[in-house]
Order: sequence, then structure tokens, then C-alpha cells
Amino acid sequence: MTENKTVLVVEDEEDILALLQFNLIKAGYDVVCTTDGEEGLQKISERQPDLILLDLMLPGIGGLDICRKLRSEEKTTNLPIIMLTARGEEADVVQGLELGADDYMTKPFSIKVLLARIQTVLHRKSKREDVSPGEKIVYGELVVHPDRNTVKVAGDPIELTYTEFRVLVTLASRPGWVFTRYQIVNAVRGEDYAVTDRAVDVQIAGLRKKLGVCGPYIETVRGVGYRFREAT
Repeated sequence: MTENKTVLVVEDEEDILALLQFNLIKAGYDVVCTTDGEEGLQKISERQPDLILLDLMLPGIGGLDICRKLRSEEKTTNLPIIMLTARGEEADVVQGLELGADDYMTKPFSIKVLLARIQTVLHRKSKREDVSPGEKIVYGELVVHPDRNTVKVAGDPIELTYTEFRVLVTLASRPGWVFTRYQIVNAVRGEDYAVTDRAVDVQIAGLRKKLGVCGPYIETVRGVGYRFREAT
């Protein structure tokens, strides 16, 4: 259902902006458009949309900086963001993931695929809101509160990106279970999310480093993927 769902499009290419606006309205969404990053942030503060289509290359403040700002503020930390960009290099995909984008599409893109991605992201958000608060995960010196988005190691709070946190919860929820890279991406982002194996490895490496003494709890299963160490 798209009824009453508002999509904010932040895109500085007028032809792409017009194409998106036309097709989103046709699909039943309320659409708000801007070609400027600062104006986009202003519109979000005035009326928070249900989802943002965010170009990376914008005049003034860029898409990555906008995403970083939104994820750092409590009111918008879970606001769905789909990044649209002409840059499809691995480094851009990784950076988008690290900042917490919910999906990532490169130009040119299929409108039908984009609309399907929007529905998937909105559906995932709805499912998250319907889930009862999860029980905390305690493993050695590691304490994870899935419902609070908090992690502590030896009593000290650890700052993780949205994606790192979801990867940790996915692995720690099933100790001993081996997850392929595809399964990790699927659990964090949803099915058919296109991302390279290298991007997953980068997330794991960053997560291990931030977890410090608890980093070794995440084990590599050579040729398969990763698992959270099973209690002995």
C-alpha cells in the first residue's frame, strides 16, 4: 500500500527529477522534490517523509553528508534512505552502506525496479516497527540491546554504524550458525540487494576492530562466510 506515503526526492538533474516525480505520483505516492541538499534537510525538518530518494552528487552539501547527518539524529536515525548515483564503484557502495543507506541504486536504473525497492524498504520498516522489543544479547564481555541500538564491551558503550549494528545482531542472535555473505546482506538489507563480497568483508573488519577484545567472537569460515563463536 502506498496510500499517504510521502517520498522526498533530492536530485539535481532536472530530467531525472521529473521522471521520478511522474512515476512516483503515478504509483500513488505523495512526492516532494528539491534539487538542493540544504533545502532537502529543511523539508525533512518541516515534515518528515516516509522515505528519501537521495542523489550523492548535489550542489552544496552532498548526499553522503546528508545521510550521515540524518543517521546521527534521533528523529531521523531510522528514516529510510535509498541512494541514487551515477557512481557505481565499490568504494561508493561501501561508504553508502557504512553510513546506513537502506538501499543503493546506480544510474541509469529501471523505474520498475526502483519502485519495487521502495516498496521493499517501506515494508521492512513497517515490520521493524511491529516487532516487540528484543531481549538483550549477553556473551562474555559483550552486551547488545537490539531494541535500543546499543552495544557495550566490558561496560563501555561502542559506537557502531547502522549496518555494523545489524550485522552484529544478525550474527550474535544465532551463535555457531554460519552465514554466507549473501545471507548477511539479505538479513540486513533484504533480498536481492546488490553488493560485493568485499563490501561485506569491510563491514566485518570494521566491526571487529570496534569490538576490541570481543572482535574475535566473529569468526571467519573460509570459503563460506562468517559466524558468531558458539559458547563453550
